Amino acid sequence: MKKALVLLSGGLDSSTALYVAKEQGFDELYAITFEYGQKHDKEIEASKAMAKAAGVKEHKFVQLMLNQWDGCSLTDEKMDIGDGNINRTTIPDTYVPARNMVFLSVAASYADALDIADIFIGVSEVDYSGYVDCREEFIRSMEQTINLGTVLGAEKKQKITLHAPFMHMTKADEVRWGTRLGVDYGLTWTCYRGGEKPCGKCDSCLLRAKAFEEAGIKDPLTIEN
Repeated sequence: MKKALVLLSGGLDSSTALYVAKEQGFDELYAITFEYGQKHDKEIEASKAMAKAAGVKEHKFVQLMLNQWDGCSLTDEKMDIGDGNINRTTIPDTYVPARNMVFLSVAASYADALDIADIFIGVSEVDYSGYVDCREEFIRSMEQTINLGTVLGAEKKQKITLHAPFMHMTKADEVRWGTRLGVDYGLTWTCYRGGEKPCGKCDSCLLRAKAFEEAGIKDPLTIEN
């Protein structure tokens, strides 16, 4: 059995990454989902549905309350999540400080415990909202650090690889790929605001809408007028 660990938020990117891991021959899948004080915790339920649909062997939920410090509208109750702007050139206030660094560190611990040498994360530096921890430079640096700081990488000499299959891919191409693989995007959740239905206005909703429109595929979560 080929084992892989997927960081699974329940969103479009991580859910597609889960199916890409399957396509690449990893037939024993593990998933890790983080509860970090996000307002859009509806995605946690989405991660459960997606893990079940993909036949994940083990799904762990880890609490890391990153809402203990202020300044991020995704976690700070004193801040509202504003409408998005996909043409923004500055870092938005939805950026959770060093989130992927924290997540990958915890995922590495889980992987080290289970001798899993392949970790998948659904980041991209093409269609993203200005998050510095979605860049290839960061991912490759984290990969090196993880291999230096784990028994699997440093002592057993089994290199841990961080797979970021969408790093240089548009979200539209990602949606096309996921659709071909049979990802049920109706099970995913993207909206930052976490309401009954997607708001259609936050950065995440706007990027998702753009992706499906450019892919020529109807989003099953599309808000009907």
